[in-house]
Amino acid sequence: MIRQDGNPNARHYLLLAHGSGAGMDHPFMATLAEAVAGEDLCVIRYEFPYMQTIRATQKRRPPDRMPRLLEALDEWVARYRQPGRVLVLGGKSLGGRVSAQWALENPVDAVVALGYPFHPVGKPDRWRLEPVQQARVPMLILQGERDPFGNRQELSEVTLSPTVQLNYLTDGDHGLKPRKASGVTEAENLSRAAQACRQFILTLEA
Repeated sequence: MIRQDGNPNARHYLLLAHGSGAGMDHPFMATLAEAVAGEDLCVIRYEFPYMQTIRATQKRRPPDRMPRLLEALDEWVARYRQPGRVLVLGGKSLGGRVSAQWALENPVDAVVALGYPFHPVGKPDRWRLEPVQQARVPMLILQGERDPFGNRQELSEVTLSPTVQLNYLTDGDHGLKPRKASGVTEAENLSRAAQACRQFILTLEA
């Protein structure tokens, strides 16, 4: 089961994975997918096997380990890869991390990460930097300035691959939501993120 937004005959495709705790129908996922998609860009939302089990049983469970997540992504890429198609992998938090990890060892045109989990919450000494420091394909990271998985101040000390573009959303948390006092709304941050995704993806060539 998938969710498709945009034109299935478009040349540019984004395979968009969810975060660890909420599936493809979460409002964040739906809002971003609908805003990114268009006649020129098709967005496919999909779920990892553990999230499919949660959907079927209505019982919480932790994410699968990385090898199983990468194996599942193998199947989704095989389903949507076509000659001449620009295929981009992306996702929210865990989904972005899996996409970036997959791209280290496999060919894909680019990666988009929405709130990349640079480290576990409260554990800034446990960095998850390999996928973003060794990235070989273009990668766009859209990060809230105060994301507890890696905020702007912490990341100012981190060196990323030259293929990685790190953009910050004003006062955003892990879901890119700002505080009221920031003068920016959640809708504005999500709109900015979607527009950045579109511009990034549509400049790519197969």
